[in-house]
Amino acid sequence: MRVAIEGLATPDPLGRRLPAVYAADDLAQRLTDAYDQVIAPVHATLDSLWAYFDPALAPPDFVDWLGGWVAAGGGRDAAPDERRRVVAGAVARHRVRGTAAGLAEEIRLATGVTPEVAESGGTAWSATPGAELPGSAEPALTVRIRASEPTAALESRLRAVVEANRPAHVPYTVEVLSLDGGPAAGGPR
Repeated sequence: MRVAIEGLATPDPLGRRLPAVYAADDLAQRLTDAYDQVIAPVHATLDSLWAYFDPALAPPDFVDWLGGWVAAGGGRDAAPDERRRVVAGAVARHRVRGTAAGLAEEIRLATGVTPEVAESGGTAWSATPGAELPGSAEPALTVRIRASEPTAALESRLRAVVEANRPAHVPYTVEVLSLDGGPAAGGPR
């Protein structure tokens, strides 16, 4: 919430705009000064409105609102500088949403771990009709992360991120392995 700032002056005091008969009136000047004190933060906000839409410059509470506006994701409990970075990169992440690279970045942001993402699809170009298509005919997605302490909570968070960012028609499998390559938690979905 924005509040009055002690000593903040308005750039255009209302008392200067009064007709001459009121310009010398002490009561009129005090009333307009009171109005100017109330309206000064509005002028200051409007004069710097552009800064509210830049995650690097916006007030911390506005960064959270801006993050919701651009569907930035990420946790609101992240450090302020990290939250600003997540909000600033939201549009770039939306550009690759649904791709293996986009999914990997969302998982890294949510878990702090770089995942291994294996998908069945592929792209190719051929001048020959009926050429062999890359990938598999059956869509599939496997996401694997390695963590020092694989937990059910980490697997649950991973599933939630994959569910929200994978192509809707693609079944997926998540695996949470220990760093030494021990048994996996998770499975097909």
